[in-house]
Amino acid sequence: MTHHDRFPFVLFVGLLVLSFARCANKAPEATRNPAVQEIKVTVKGEYSPDRIVVKKDRPVRLLFYRDDDSECTAQVVIPDLKVKQDLAVKRETAIDFVPDKEGEFTFACGMDMMKGKLVVER
Repeated sequence: MTHHDRFPFVLFVGLLVLSFARCANKAPEATRNPAVQEIKVTVKGEYSPDRIVVKKDRPVRLLFYRDDDSECTAQVVIPDLKVKQDLAVKRETAIDFVPDKEGEFTFACGMDMMKGKLVVER
């Protein structure tokens, strides 16, 4: 095999490696960081689930999907974590944090009518 005969093969292998590298960069967040505790919460007249259990000192991502366009569901508040987040209608809104203390923490709508519990365990 001469130098010129090997060039197409080397070029093919190089392009193959590049395409795999590009795919690896597009992995979803949870795949890149499996330590993230990701919980999906549906907002539709209530929070579902309305009790969420997570581990202390591990990153948390709460994904609130607001399937309700009432004014009450426009915001979620977690006072103990100093979170006040507007929620888009018919879309997921992510809230990322690392709980640094154990206990039960209330999350509620902006009008404090709908409530849920965030339980942080050791």
